[in-house]
Amino acid sequence: MIKVLKFGGSSLASGESFAKVKRIVEADPSRAIVVVSAPGKRFGGDTKVTDLLYILHAHIKYNAPYNDIFEKIKDRYREIYASCGLKQDLETELVNIEANLNKKTSVDYIVSRGEYLNARLMAEYLGYKFVDSADWLVFGYNGKVNFEQTYENLASIVEENSRIVIPGFYGVNPDGSIKTFSRGGSDITGAIAAAAIDADMYENWTDVSGIMTVDPRIVANPRPIDRVTFSELRELSYMGAEVLHEETVFPVRSKNIPLYIKNTNDMNAPGTLIMESFDDDDKGSNFITGISGKKNYSIITIAKSRMNEEIGYIRRTLEVFENLGISIEHIPSSIDSFSIVVASSAIESCLHDLISQINERLAPDSVQIVNEVSLIAIVGRKLADNIGIAGRIFTALGENNINIRMIEQGADEINIIIGVNDTDYAKAIKVLYALSE
Repeated sequence: MIKVLKFGGSSLASGESFAKVKRIVEADPSRAIVVVSAPGKRFGGDTKVTDLLYILHAHIKYNAPYNDIFEKIKDRYREIYASCGLKQDLETELVNIEANLNKKTSVDYIVSRGEYLNARLMAEYLGYKFVDSADWLVFGYNGKVNFEQTYENLASIVEENSRIVIPGFYGVNPDGSIKTFSRGGSDITGAIAAAAIDADMYENWTDVSGIMTVDPRIVANPRPIDRVTFSELRELSYMGAEVLHEETVFPVRSKNIPLYIKNTNDMNAPGTLIMESFDDDDKGSNFITGISGKKNYSIITIAKSRMNEEIGYIRRTLEVFENLGISIEHIPSSIDSFSIVVASSAIESCLHDLISQINERLAPDSVQIVNEVSLIAIVGRKLADNIGIAGRIFTALGENNINIRMIEQGADEINIIIGVNDTDYAKAIKVLYALSE
């Protein structure tokens, strides 16, 4: 068995954190490939190294003094280096990085050094081989990962080195320059590494004991999710659950590799197991896997008598949104009307043009806009197996005087999405969580 582990910044913030990681890795001989983030916050009010690197780039770009910023970054690594009793030539690495800093240095190169240096230190600490992500993770000219070449590269490396440490967050462009993922991209690096070597499991270690049923900032001490399918996780993540980088799921899902969310600070906590499906699901257990949501949406409702007889009416409406570059979230409909749900921020700068073009091209009877709407997703693979779930949800919300502005259910029946007023968002989450217990 081979496991790929990824540790987040909060799990690598100090020498003490490094020691926890080492205990986790050494507790299981199958933990062969380790992917690391840059050091995160050590305490409240501290600054992540990646944030410091972004600040460093801004100072360099605008000709502002940056020595103090770079010194703070160097001190973070020196602290880990000393605490772990390492022997490698860290100072030469820092000097080499500093020598490459100028106005032409890309932001991708600068911010990637956070993971690069941390992986250098972790490799020595574990006694593993360091493998630079620039040596295997390849992007194409379209800016997307070249999976075929990337998988082939890492598979070849692992044939010769069975235990390696890899920096997350970046790879290399066809021209050899460094390219990063978006923030949180070390999750993706770990997933790609797991898929490349057909790992038996991908463990993602963070500072929480798995995924919670609901946002703990709204409901205190919510129930953890012990098992969730990739489809459910996709729904929860898209609707605001801050667990993994959104793109993490695809590489491991394509190879049907189980993904485990674990807690670095409590290595024996159960965590959350994520798989394509679970054959032994207990239908008597909770029918709601998780609840997540986002605020600040707008619902644009277009009505026209006998709309159903006008072929292409909805298509022409969608073209208006496409031409203005507006991404659409949902399209609930009825016979003579339909609604288009968008993020309010997407229409702020073009609302006048949007309404004008709808009126000119579609000649609707009316166009109505409702702002300050929250979307909440109730997600569960067991929703389809439980009769009357929608009725229970709507009854509970109604009994708590929460007005429902929109209802939609996915064709795969693993989610129900409701729209409520922004002012009712937190209250609705609490009501739905109580229903799920």
